[in-house]
Amino acid sequence: MANTDFIRNIGISAHIDSGKTTLSERILYYTGRIHAIHEVKGKDQVGAKMDSMELEREKGITIQSAATYCEWDVTDESRPTHNINIIDTPGHVDFTIEVERALRVLDGAILVLCSVSGVQSQSITVDRQMRRYKVPRLAFGAKMDSMELEREKGITIQSAATYCEWDVTDESRPTHNINIIDTPGHVDFTIEVERALRVLDGAILVLCSVSGVQSQSITVDRQMRRYKVPRLAFINKMDRSGANAFRVTQQLREKLNHNAVLVEYPIGAEDKFKGVVDLVRMKACYYDGENGENIRVEDIPADILEECKKYRHDMIAAAADFDDELTELFIEEKDPPVETIRRAIRKGTLQLKLTPVFCGSAYKNKGVQQLLDGIVHYLPNPEEVVNEAHDQRNEEQKVVLASDPKKPFVGLAFKLEDGRYGQLTYIRIYQGRVAKGDFIVNSRDGKRVKVPRLVRMHSDEMHDIDAGQAGDIIALFGVDCSSGDTFTDGTIHYTMTSMHVPDAVISLAIAPKEKAGSANFSKALNRFTREDPTFRVHRDEESAQTIASGMGELHLEIYMERIKREYGCEVVVG
Repeated sequence: MANTDFIRNIGISAHIDSGKTTLSERILYYTGRIHAIHEVKGKDQVGAKMDSMELEREKGITIQSAATYCEWDVTDESRPTHNINIIDTPGHVDFTIEVERALRVLDGAILVLCSVSGVQSQSITVDRQMRRYKVPRLAFGAKMDSMELEREKGITIQSAATYCEWDVTDESRPTHNINIIDTPGHVDFTIEVERALRVLDGAILVLCSVSGVQSQSITVDRQMRRYKVPRLAFINKMDRSGANAFRVTQQLREKLNHNAVLVEYPIGAEDKFKGVVDLVRMKACYYDGENGENIRVEDIPADILEECKKYRHDMIAAAADFDDELTELFIEEKDPPVETIRRAIRKGTLQLKLTPVFCGSAYKNKGVQQLLDGIVHYLPNPEEVVNEAHDQRNEEQKVVLASDPKKPFVGLAFKLEDGRYGQLTYIRIYQGRVAKGDFIVNSRDGKRVKVPRLVRMHSDEMHDIDAGQAGDIIALFGVDCSSGDTFTDGTIHYTMTSMHVPDAVISLAIAPKEKAGSANFSKALNRFTREDPTFRVHRDEESAQTIASGMGELHLEIYMERIKREYGCEVVVG
């Protein structure tokens, strides 16, 4: 298992249609987790890896958060490989709970922004969520879906989890493991963002370079703030007509109140977008090969050199507030070493006082590797994030958890799914370790259960593992629990706070079309209300009708469609 110094647990959040899942697909490709690129609504009908739900593929949006992991070696220097755990969250506001639960358990985040639209409404929402959970973040201007509905509709419906490994592109460092949760962008699926941010250490806020900060950007930002999640911003779609990374960065400052600083300068825009200038190293990066996998590093073109010097000066000035050595060099007008600049940017990001901004085009395979480097350089490892629990045996006093595998086990169940082998429970391990065959205790009801099987998720694929340790995001079968439950090894009696659950905004009367479908109708409602706390069902005593409540029309539409597809029961909506 990886040293926690080289682990990153991150979420990817954005306003719908900012290119978040397209970005996740490229991250998985460049880190070797997948060997071919498929588009959200591609002609091959395969769909993006992180959209596993049939509805997500149909609608082209993310509905549920998806988890994965990868490894990365930074591209420009000699450093160990880092392990990166990623949660891709929905962008639609109806599914904001998915962002909440992801940010609750993550250590950092990437805020993806469309290079044309810029900061949009959901960008603001996601940023607020990141601040709530105090999650450091990067920004990336750009566009993971496995549900069949996701591929049909072209949206992310559920958060999808995966992982990858990355070696930074500019130096030789140990491989880093990255756990990723890709969350929905549509506001109707906001609970997926909530649950992802609850357990992540960092996040990427993706913004469209044309639309900029949109309504769901604001929602996601609010969720990130709630869970104090550090984040990066990624301004995506720099190849689109109207793309403007500088305008979107200004929107980050004005609409989201970020101390946003460009760490890259785009080489061109729209159909003339060629690559990016790394302002820390002052080198131009171009992307060759069929899928941009070969990075060509050259001197900065003469026609943009002076502009790059100006933006580098602004970047160093902003970072100098967080590092005395850099401040001294800045005052003396000396050129600071690369590592000094990175150290200062990292400090500001982890303190939630600085948002590094990256830019690129995920669809055109430009800028993604440098964003992966940014995850390694600027987002926290699990040991750098303060996580607290309450001691039930000591008047609920707060205790600080240690990201140490030798300490007593503490884990938080943040997401449930009905799998082929029973309930699948996603758990973020905050302290200690858990192995297959261990007994763990649910702090809510005191029940002691045996762990029959442990897996790591790669969207809809499961990889069996023998054990997980502090900093890991894993899943287990055969454990009956509720979302938000805390598990320990039984030697301590700790409980952790769960995620924020927003109130429902719409209600509909629903009923099975045929009486013969009543049993499956009830099974479906029991399952979905257990998995999604924003999907609520009650019986109206006066009308004797079943009332379903949720985060929006699309939210409820998705569940009616899932009841039909997964339980063979057509639903009549009143």
